[in-house]
Amino acid sequence: MEEFMPMATEFAKNHTLLIAAWVAIFVIVIFQLVKSFTSKVKILSNAEATSLINNEDAVVIDLRSIDEFKRGHIAGSLEFIPTDIKNRNLGKLEQHKDRHVILVCANGFTARSSAQLLTKQGFAHVYVLNEGIMGWKSQNLPLVK
Repeated sequence: MEEFMPMATEFAKNHTLLIAAWVAIFVIVIFQLVKSFTSKVKILSNAEATSLINNEDAVVIDLRSIDEFKRGHIAGSLEFIPTDIKNRNLGKLEQHKDRHVILVCANGFTARSSAQLLTKQGFAHVYVLNEGIMGWKSQNLPLVK
């Protein structure tokens, strides 16, 4: 251990940019972990989503474009545009505030911001389908046109 500290100090002096990058990555990872643990939005696997749909009568909201929706969507899902959620123009979605709501996008990333907005707008149970429709298709789960 006595030999390690001078070597580590020397390394840090010679590679400050690398050390700064590692510290930044570490801070970002910790921040994301804390954010995910404190978030009211839960990320669902395909099996969990199927269970909620079948057993809890969950509402599936598809946030993709109209063309993507028409090419194939989860049975019973409602088409909705993320900008409507952002602008609080919820319309028919408002009636589902107390139900389980699963947001679906193409890959699972864009639905997360809309899910956060819905929780702020009073929705009690908001979920995001992990990997979105791409993950759903990859497991050969059914889509309707």
